[in-house]
Amino acid sequence: MASLERIDLGEVPYTEAMEQMSDWVRQRQEGLIRDRLVLLSHPAVITYGVRTPPSDLPVNSTIPLVEVDRGGQATYHGPGQLVGYLVVNLRERGPSDVVRWVENALIRALDTLGFPALRRDTPPQAQSLVGVWTPEHEKVASIGMRIRRGVTSHGFALNIEPDLEVYSAFTACGLPDTPMTSLARMAAARGRAVPGEDEVRAAVASALDAD
Repeated sequence: MASLERIDLGEVPYTEAMEQMSDWVRQRQEGLIRDRLVLLSHPAVITYGVRTPPSDLPVNSTIPLVEVDRGGQATYHGPGQLVGYLVVNLRERGPSDVVRWVENALIRALDTLGFPALRRDTPPQAQSLVGVWTPEHEKVASIGMRIRRGVTSHGFALNIEPDLEVYSAFTACGLPDTPMTSLARMAAARGRAVPGEDEVRAAVASALDAD
């Protein structure tokens, strides 16, 4: 199986990144580019889907709110996060469950960095528990994907060292009172240093390429 083309960017405004991703999806659908993983960060923004209840969103937010076309509910992107966008042709590559693939890859990446993590099954008639969690059920990574004509877009946001206070202003991922955490907080609890962003990027890219 061909490896993902890894593209490393710095901080890119969210709307600008969405325009680029739309173009990448079109190119992948037309067979003009390979499957790719784009790693980047965004200035502070809260994004939400069309099914997000207005009550989940912050009131009088100083952070821009942007409606998006991915799955999932409201989430935060900002400095101190690693965001990954996947533009992958599932008809050629698989797997059929792309969200499970991303969850498992991020769990492997965190394991190589020395942080235990897990995925959680959603109980019947409960809000989705998609994402990556600590053993204490604190959420460290959020995932929201879309598939158009067999090609994925959007991806994940992994908290390395963001301002976690932001999450107190809105309902993240449709889960009231969900405790959000970061690698920085997990490292502090273990009395160790926070891994650098380059190290995290490498671990994530390697794990996603393992399948």
